[in-house]
Amino acid sequence: MSKKAGISKQAPGRDAAGQGRHRNAGSLAETIAARMTPGLLDILHSAGRIAGETGCRAYAVGGLVRDLLLGRETCDLDIVVEGDGIRFARSLAGRYRTPVKGYERFGTASFSMPGGAKVDVATARTEVYDEPAALPRVTPGSIRDDLFRRDFTINAMALSLAPGEFGRLLDEYGGSRDVRDGIIRVLHGRSFIDDPTRIFRAVRFEARLGFRIVAADEVRIAETLSLRLLERLEDYRIVAELRLIFREPDPVKPLRRLGQLGVIEALESLRGERASLGGPLEKIRRILRSGNC
Repeated sequence: MSKKAGISKQAPGRDAAGQGRHRNAGSLAETIAARMTPGLLDILHSAGRIAGETGCRAYAVGGLVRDLLLGRETCDLDIVVEGDGIRFARSLAGRYRTPVKGYERFGTASFSMPGGAKVDVATARTEVYDEPAALPRVTPGSIRDDLFRRDFTINAMALSLAPGEFGRLLDEYGGSRDVRDGIIRVLHGRSFIDDPTRIFRAVRFEARLGFRIVAADEVRIAETLSLRLLERLEDYRIVAELRLIFREPDPVKPLRRLGQLGVIEALESLRGERASLGGPLEKIRRILRSGNC
């Protein structure tokens, strides 16, 4: 493979996976007000105000946006900040007199509200993969950069929290359309090559949401497996993804899907040299035999 994985991608806004541009795709302000608890809504409004006061821009991102479009409940908040995410998180947590944990190396922070809701804050960033299946190099970036680095279009949407445009939907990559159509789709053609753990996440979301992986991405998964890129992943990354599948209410469906896609066979081929995969593979067998966890 002659080209480095990070170089061959198209830039944000250029749709390598066939998506059109859907920037500024309306507002979800009324949906947010109707479907979120008063406590979570207050956090989002406070985040927008504090971001403005500290010279940042704040966005609610990822699964929260997807679940709002699906009418599903959400208990946790993910906020991305164009600016100093840790400084912002400390200001936001201070408003609620709750301690915050900051991770300077990653530009992230988190805190929990008295009612149990967890708030994760991250500095907007861009990622470059120097080699397939390697962990990326991360640098600060824009919200568009941050959305482009995400796994699937349905998780690559954001809501502005700025007071003057609260709830404005940023949907560069057709995520709202794919939510409507029940589709799991990557953002660019090298997504699974850059990070093969996305294969496990694709199957997990497909089963949990009742969506389907698009045919083109099934081909990309097959290509990733043919290149034996699972072998380049460290064991702990594979095991972590399998554990998330085991915790699903019905892990049988995603595990069967992994089998259909050839992933379990690929993992079995590693078993002799990767002792830590033995336990999870045995658990897969037990679940599939019994039809439950």
